[in-house]
Amino acid sequence: MSSPAEAAITVGRPRERADAARNRARVLAAAEEVFAAAGGAVGVTMEDIARAAGVGRATLYRRYPDTTSIAQALLDEHESEIQDRILTGPPPLGPGASPDERLAAFYRTMVGLLERHLHLVLGAETGRARFRAGAYGFWRRHVASLVDGAPAAVVDALMAPLAPEVYQYQRQVRGLGPDEVVAGLDWLTRRVLSGS
Repeated sequence: MSSPAEAAITVGRPRERADAARNRARVLAAAEEVFAAAGGAVGVTMEDIARAAGVGRATLYRRYPDTTSIAQALLDEHESEIQDRILTGPPPLGPGASPDERLAAFYRTMVGLLERHLHLVLGAETGRARFRAGAYGFWRRHVASLVDGAPAAVVDALMAPLAPEVYQYQRQVRGLGPDEVVAGLDWLTRRVLSGS
């Protein structure tokens, strides 16, 4: 069962003209390729994306003020699907499983997102920008509902391993594989919620 905090979150999209939708799709597809080739948004310019998308800079700036907003738009597609699965999908990620099973499933899902789209997350949700992102608020409320009654600092500590900089460090510096990261997060989940 979803919590009231989760149920209160809805993701709506305004209607857009067909030509605007085509331009948006072209820009996002080109940006995905440019960010992936660059390993993130650092060093990528709006000019790079406009050129790759075959649109003018004015068209690009009309919708997106900077490369961070483009990375966030790309991430939104992936994060919205995960949010839907948390709210209405099958257990253990969705309602119906125990809190420890749901937290473990959440961690596995988020590691999958980071593994596939780290270049986007690094471009959109690093440093303080991470805390301003709407998805972060959703993830944090979800974790808080699973550890109901825990101090706020505990919820923040449980969110910290999902910071993109942490994941990048674990994968690229420490040499951990995604399965090793998930195993560590499973261990953390058992300690926090199962007491074992």
